[in-house]
Amino acid sequence: MAETVPGRGLDAQGYIAPEGSLGRVPHAFRSVVAAARDRLLDVFGARLHSAYLYGSIPRGTARVGRSDLDLLVALREEPTEADRVDARVLDEALDKEFAQIDGAGTLLSSRGRLLSDLERYDGGWFVACLCTPLLGEDLAEFLPRYRPDSLLARETNGDLGLLLPRWRARIADAGESDEARRPLVRFMSRRLVRTGFTLVMPRWGGWTSDLGEMAEAFGSYYPARAEQMKATAELGFEPTGDEGVLRSYVDDLGPWLAQEYARVHGVKAPRPD
Repeated sequence: MAETVPGRGLDAQGYIAPEGSLGRVPHAFRSVVAAARDRLLDVFGARLHSAYLYGSIPRGTARVGRSDLDLLVALREEPTEADRVDARVLDEALDKEFAQIDGAGTLLSSRGRLLSDLERYDGGWFVACLCTPLLGEDLAEFLPRYRPDSLLARETNGDLGLLLPRWRARIADAGESDEARRPLVRFMSRRLVRTGFTLVMPRWGGWTSDLGEMAEAFGSYYPARAEQMKATAELGFEPTGDEGVLRSYVDDLGPWLAQEYARVHGVKAPRPD
């Protein structure tokens, strides 16, 4: 059983505490959040069940001109390709209009999927612990409380091995463009650090979304990889367009991490899609 440590993102009973709130949104980002809320209603209307903020903005740690706007939308039915196009158009418009953010991204799912047994320890946990309600009925009311245990580790990040072939294809598609590779470095760096953290999360006994703290926690259990993970966390904040970095992710750190993760926690339950 994990040793829970007070203050490590847990409540008094040892459950992971929700990490964000609208009250923590920095003043500089409030106009962006208000615009997103209004436009989500315009785009999805009655099909929208609920919408959420996640990431650095509701945690209160966002940096003006450097942080992105992260949204999750739960529709009453499964999202269609047209819905995904609408979401991309919305993201592009918000990014273009508001200089405070460096990009916007809207995840789409359905109420039924997020509350399903299959997603209870992945999408459901994400809603209950990492998302801040913005619109509609909060799905967290229908979800359990979560501890930083091996089941949660397996179901959140136990699919890295399946992702690596897709990552290699995305690197190839980026070609020789630093501009195209930089967002890949940012995305993959963050995913690898989070996977490294959840690998050790049950032993560390808590939760954090801070990349630096995640890398430090990982390094305390895997000292031979500590400096590599620390550098990866730094690239999650300040990405470069270095192809060598990306190759190291898919040829070294990623495969090792996927193998170790499967050994310690097992592989994430397969999804139909």
